[in-house]
Amino acid sequence: MTLVEHLTELRRRLMISLAAMCVGTVIGFIWYQSAPFGMAPLGEIIRGPYCNLPADLRADFTGDGECRLLATTPFEMFMLRLKVGALAGLVLSSPVWLSQIWAFITPGLHRSEKRYTFVFVTLAVTLFVAGAVLAYVVLDKGLYVLMSIGNEFQVAALTGREYYGFLLALVTIFGVSFELPLVIVMLNLAGVLRYEHVKDKRRVIIVGLFIFAAFMTPGQDPFSMVALAASMTLLVELAFQFCRVHDKRAASSRPEWLGLDDDQASGPIAAPAPVTASPAPAPEPRPEEYFNDVL
Repeated sequence: MTLVEHLTELRRRLMISLAAMCVGTVIGFIWYQSAPFGMAPLGEIIRGPYCNLPADLRADFTGDGECRLLATTPFEMFMLRLKVGALAGLVLSSPVWLSQIWAFITPGLHRSEKRYTFVFVTLAVTLFVAGAVLAYVVLDKGLYVLMSIGNEFQVAALTGREYYGFLLALVTIFGVSFELPLVIVMLNLAGVLRYEHVKDKRRVIIVGLFIFAAFMTPGQDPFSMVALAASMTLLVELAFQFCRVHDKRAASSRPEWLGLDDDQASGPIAAPAPVTASPAPAPEPRPEEYFNDVL
C-alpha cells in the first residue's frame, strides 16, 4: 500500500472507533440513571462505596436518609454524568476500537509477531481491568478509614466532583500499576532484562514498590497503600519467575560457543607443523626424444 492508502485506511479505522465510542457514551449516559434487565444504574454502582458508609459519617442534605452527593455548580451533575458516560463508553466500545487497532497493525507483522501482539494486548487489558476492580474493592474499605478519622468533630459532605475525582484517580493508578509485570516480561523477551539482574535485589524492589504505593495512592491511607503494594509485589514476583524460566530455556537452546570469547571459541591453536621438501619427480621424455633413441 502507498502512503495515501495507509492514511485512508487509518482514517477509516479511526472513524469506526470514534463512532463506536460515541454509541458507547450514549449507552453509558443512559445507564448512569436507568439500567435495563434488572441491572443496577451506573451512578449507583459508582457511589456504592460512599453509600456503604454508616449514616453518621455522611451528611444528610435532604432529610429523607437518601445517600446523595453534593453539587455546588449548576452544570456539575450534567458534566459528571457525561464524564462517567464517556468512560463507560470507552470501556464498552473497547472490543471495537481494539479490533480496529489490531486490524490496522497486523498486515505489517509476521505470524509470530501477530501472536505475541495479540497476547500482550489481551494481557494488558486484563491487568488494567483487574487493577480497576481491586481499586473499587479497596475504596469500599479505604474510604471508611479516611472518613472515620475525626468524625467526633466533623461530618463528611463530599461533592460529586471530589468523590468521582478520587475514585477515577484510584482506578487509574491501580490499573496502570498492574501493567508493570507486563513491562518486565517484555524487557526480558527483548533481551534487555535478565533474571540474574534482579534475583538478588528483591528486598530493594519490594521497598521501592511500597514507597511508590505510599506516594501514588490518592488518599494516602494505609489500607490502599498496602493493597496496591502487596498486589504489585505478587505480580512482579510472577514476572520474575517467568523471566527465570525463559532465561533457563533460552540458555539450554543456545550453543555453548555463543557465550565464549573469540579466543575461547576458536580453541587452542596448535603449533605449526614443519614443512619438508620432497624431491621433484623426473621429467618424462618427450615424444621426439623417444623416437631419436629408437632410431
